[in-house]
Amino acid sequence: MTGRHGGPGTLPPVPGSPSRFPRLARPPGRLRDVRRPAARAVSAALLLPLLLLAAVAWQVTAGGPLAAADGRLARVLRANAPPAGPAEFLADLGNVEVALPVLAAALGYVWLRGRRHPRGPRPMVPAVVPATVLAMAAVPALVVPLKALTDRPGPFGGTGYFPSGHAVTALVAYGAAALVVLPYVRAALRRTLPAAAVLLCAGVGAGLVWRGYHWPLDVLGGWCLGVPLLAAVRWAARRTPGPPAPPRPPEACGGAHHGPAAALPERGRARR
Repeated sequence: MTGRHGGPGTLPPVPGSPSRFPRLARPPGRLRDVRRPAARAVSAALLLPLLLLAAVAWQVTAGGPLAAADGRLARVLRANAPPAGPAEFLADLGNVEVALPVLAAALGYVWLRGRRHPRGPRPMVPAVVPATVLAMAAVPALVVPLKALTDRPGPFGGTGYFPSGHAVTALVAYGAAALVVLPYVRAALRRTLPAAAVLLCAGVGAGLVWRGYHWPLDVLGGWCLGVPLLAAVRWAARRTPGPPAPPRPPEACGGAHHGPAAALPERGRARR
């Protein structure tokens, strides 16, 4: 049926020419809209810490007001420090001999979880491990030149204290361990593990300042350097699938079917 200004097949007639093809959704555009916040978050995690690191390094090398305030803050923190034993323990958690075994244990746990599954090992293990190894290898490759470039004196003498290598090591090792294990733990632990990693890194930084091993800005510079490395590990973890869901039992899939197909056997028995 047609109208005066309408196309064929319209009831009632609609002005305009008929459309030859139906309008379809545009999932690529929607996917781009969904990915934009994630891309912005990754860009912020990469750029903002590096800009802050550059600003802090400039203040440290130029002896600016921020460096003077850093010295006053360090003296106050050391004057109100806890006993030497707990502070030393927290500072030692940033050692490579302590942090790397924790990360290796987390990677081994993920690997075992993948192999125990009846479907075989998952592809997450080979995807995350190279990113984590490269992030840890980048720590000394970045820290050593920056220490030589800034050549900052320590609280009790010596030079080459900015940024703190212990702070970077703790952030990358404990943070990556939490990110790798996160998809394999229960939902109740998915918030506890990142919070525990943050508290652990904060404890390492506090112990370094309490014991006089670093200035507070040294620790802050180490964190700024470690956040982009940890963001790379996070990006690799999100790019790989997590563990497969366990097979659902027959009862969970609907149990007995209610419908004509389920009623047929009963009719057959009734006819007999």
